[in-house]
Order: sequence, then C-alpha cells, then structure tokens
Amino acid sequence: MIAAIIVTILNRPPAPAAEGPAGAVPVTRANSHVVDNVGEDAPTLVEFLDFECEACGALYPAVEQIRADYEGEINYVVRYFPLPGHFNSMNAAIAAEAAAQQGEFEGMYHRLFETQTQWGEQQVSQGDLFRTFAEDLDLDMDAYDAAVADPATKARVEEDFNDGQNLGVSGTPSFFLNDQKLELTQLSDLTDALDEATGR
Repeated sequence: MIAAIIVTILNRPPAPAAEGPAGAVPVTRANSHVVDNVGEDAPTLVEFLDFECEACGALYPAVEQIRADYEGEINYVVRYFPLPGHFNSMNAAIAAEAAAQQGEFEGMYHRLFETQTQWGEQQVSQGDLFRTFAEDLDLDMDAYDAAVADPATKARVEEDFNDGQNLGVSGTPSFFLNDQKLELTQLSDLTDALDEATGR
C-alpha cells in the first residue's frame, strides 16, 4: 500500500510552472488552517493539497496515522492547492473554507477525503453534494451559502495556491517541514524528517 501511495505521488500531475524565487512568500500565514497546534516551538508540517487529487486521497490515511503518531509533538497545517485540471477541486476548497468560517474546517476536510471516490473526476459541479456535507456538520446554512458565494472565499483559496506556486509547489500533495520543502521518494522520507525534527 505504501509503495502504491508513493508511486501515485510521483506520478501526480504538475501545476503550471511557478515564477519568482522560492521562499519569497511565507510557508504559513496568520490565516492558515492549523489543524494540530502544539505551539510555535514545535516542528511545523505544512501540506499543500487538492481535495480532488487522487494522490492526496491515497495518502490521506497515512497522514492521519502520522498525525496520531506525532500527536503533541508537531503542528500540522493545511493549505489549498486546487489543480486547474480537476473540475471540482476549487469547489471543494471553497466548501472547506466556508466550513472553516464556522470552525469546521477539519470536519469538512475529513468528509471531502472520505468521499473523494464518490465525487472526484466528475465534470459537473459537486457543490450541491458539498452542501449536504455542510448540513451534516450542522453548519448555519445561510452563512455557508453566503460564504460559498462570496468572492472573498475563493480569493482566500487562491492566496494559498499563489503562495504555493511561489514556493515551488508543482503538484499535490507537497510537504514543507519547518519552512523547508521535502522531496519524498517514499513515505519513510517524511517520517524520518519528522523523527529528526522532533529529536526521536
């Protein structure tokens, strides 16, 4: 399974080439979604992801296991990187951001990945399905609908995408540890880097 995940990662589709020097923008911003927050002195793992990306979906269970294994030791931050070739990747990110405005980013994050095989690779909008996820999370649906329709919500997603491009992200998932981009050829490359960062 791990080998299949890594093969999937290595064969992920590239995003348009970035312009500008790597490191010209911060790896995290004040509005970044910190899913696990241990404190500023702890190592910080940042994932740029696309909710429709099959490689992200394949790696999702491993990332959740890593979060459990390093609970209390690392910060984990999610940033959006919706690839243009995925019809619903922006819709999914907007749904997550709209949920985040009501404190349910992680709830929507889980729902989107757990159901990816149902809605991924569709060439019609899955916005109505994502809305049912918001209902399942007991969100204020008037506020959710307003957030989805608000251009500022899409702009927030695009801010992450633009930052990713300027940081040299060319596909998903891409990981940074303490502001350094990780080049992964196998899953143990990630855990080895975390072990070193946490002093294990």
